[in-house]
Amino acid sequence: MSSSKMKHTLILLMAFGLLATTAQAQCRAFTKKNCMTALDGYIQNDNYNSAILIPGDEAELMLTFLAGQDYRLVVCSHPVLGDVTYEIFDGRGKTLFDSRKGEPNENHVDFKVETTQQLQVKVQVPKSETAITHEGCVTVLMGSKS
Repeated sequence: MSSSKMKHTLILLMAFGLLATTAQAQCRAFTKKNCMTALDGYIQNDNYNSAILIPGDEAELMLTFLAGQDYRLVVCSHPVLGDVTYEIFDGRGKTLFDSRKGEPNENHVDFKVETTQQLQVKVQVPKSETAITHEGCVTVLMGSKS
């Protein structure tokens, strides 16, 4: 590879890295401003689980829950993405919670687990009915109290 091609490739990689860093910083700011109050009364865990998604995207996340603690799981998203839905599954794939079966626009669920276990959270962004594709931040927050 010539030195000019290598330099061009390096510049492109740096530009993509800067864009990704900027998007994550904007997502953190969105989360801090719009999502944290949903954890009132709960102590947030140290994980920051956030992604930039577009209509039709799905994201999955594994989280560990300790026996005997009360939990609140919050799924918060930019309004431009529409009604983002989420499901919680146990280790065998059994659905424990489906946001589509509850109150419309309910962005959190409170629960307690009897045994320490990992649960899978699956988030779905609805498909867009327009030709314009918007991207937005989707954040999953977990808080607990004893």
